[in-house]
Amino acid sequence: MIYFDLDYKISPPSPSFSYSISSNFLTSDIFLIKCVNCFHFRIKDCFCEGKMGDRLRSTLMEDLPVHLILEILMCGRLAVIDLISLELTSRTFRGTHGLFPKKFKSLVDYAAFQLCGLSSIYASLHCNAQEELLTRCNGNWKRLLRFLMAVEQSSDMVETSAGNMQIRSGRYHTLLINDSAAYSCGSSLCGVLGHGPETTQCVEFTRISFPVPVQVAQVSASHNHAAFVTGSGQVFTCGDNSSFCCGHRDTGRPIFRPRMVEALKNIPVKQVAAGLSFTMFLTRKGHVFTCGTNGHGQLGHGDTSDRPTPTCIELLASIGSVVQIAAGPSYALAVSDDGTLYSFGSGTNFCLGHGEQQNELQPRAIQSFKRKGINVARVSAGDEHVVALDSTGYVYTWGKGYCGALGHGDETDKTTPSHLTSLKSHLAVQVCASKRKTFVLVDDGSVYGFGWMGFGSLGFLDRGASDKVLKPRILESLRSHHISQISTGLYHTVVVTNCGRVFGFGDNERAQLGHDAVRGCLEPTEMFMEKAISTKY
Repeated sequence: MIYFDLDYKISPPSPSFSYSISSNFLTSDIFLIKCVNCFHFRIKDCFCEGKMGDRLRSTLMEDLPVHLILEILMCGRLAVIDLISLELTSRTFRGTHGLFPKKFKSLVDYAAFQLCGLSSIYASLHCNAQEELLTRCNGNWKRLLRFLMAVEQSSDMVETSAGNMQIRSGRYHTLLINDSAAYSCGSSLCGVLGHGPETTQCVEFTRISFPVPVQVAQVSASHNHAAFVTGSGQVFTCGDNSSFCCGHRDTGRPIFRPRMVEALKNIPVKQVAAGLSFTMFLTRKGHVFTCGTNGHGQLGHGDTSDRPTPTCIELLASIGSVVQIAAGPSYALAVSDDGTLYSFGSGTNFCLGHGEQQNELQPRAIQSFKRKGINVARVSAGDEHVVALDSTGYVYTWGKGYCGALGHGDETDKTTPSHLTSLKSHLAVQVCASKRKTFVLVDDGSVYGFGWMGFGSLGFLDRGASDKVLKPRILESLRSHHISQISTGLYHTVVVTNCGRVFGFGDNERAQLGHDAVRGCLEPTEMFMEKAISTKY
């Protein structure tokens, strides 16, 4: 029996996205404790009524009006697993109450439909594309909602049962956000780990200290610098600033501890993308700023002049709102809210997707997507190739085909985006590209990989350290886990599971996998954070 207690307001971590619900979860004393801010309710499952008998001001779920129940379901605080749990454990949520008996199976189904409509990804689709996506989700609105939420989190933090997390791998290091704190491990080239000049290497995830108390919301890692976004929209950077890629014009020396980018102090930022000697910043208004080296036009300002501090790309600002950014070694990508993908910078390796190798000094829309009516949702920039995810879960690759990094069964280059048909039966939620290898995360938590094994960083135990995998293969080594996010560096790869566990595989020569005793891990090996210590600011 489900009660609402009007006296409480709490907000514990949300359960992970998964359709599998353990029997222990369903029969536990409390299967859902969730904050619904607009009502200050606590939802509590009490299979033994005596435990709630003396609770003051308790109200039975069945006594609440339907419109109030729908308000709770659509408050935005409940994950898909929460909706499914309510549907499975209460007839109140399983019924339609005569409101929509033909189109929706339950109140939860209707709530999922309404929440899908609030997604910018779903809203940008034409009616035919929306219908196709629902069909790909087997007509299940809850699955469609899970897909949309997973895609939106793929470039951000993901919800796990252990809290909100994000993982990012640089060339020889790894960055992690866990419960709004940032951690790093690996090689501290030019201060990229953020622990000070005395630190050259960290053999486990070590918490990064900031000059002021902050809650870290997003992070990006590159070869020799790192950028952090806080919950309030401030940006901190550290690492090699010789090219001014950290956004501080007053010094060309390495920055060994995170330092606030003063030029963006009053401009709230929601995402950063660190390239090779340049950085992109996406503001909450959807504008893109860039700074650093600009020899190939990768800063997007119509010239090749370097920028010592973040400068707004006026062309993108005039077009509309940008929802995601990605930075390659010397080129950049930006996805707009209408699903248009823009590229600029170095045209080498066909990474710009225009069918030619000339540089683009300003953002240019990739026309092959526009002509086919394809809305791009997310994109990942590799060293020599690009992989994109559209709004219906299909995957596209282009650029250099070395070692099968494009996944089409050969090593042929693709000068424009090419649909990866071998994965068309799967709903992809994240794409990830690096040095001659690619990963695709699908909505059931499985991971597919292809390209160069790179010292085991592709994750196939039956292949040699330098072998090639020309077509997508599922990573059997991760089958026992539901993966929520993946990131890959030069020779190592890291993942986060829906339970909040972190695993890494590949090269560990510089402790980028967070271990001191091994030089490499062919099998996924769990990575741990340092023991909690008090941090003084």
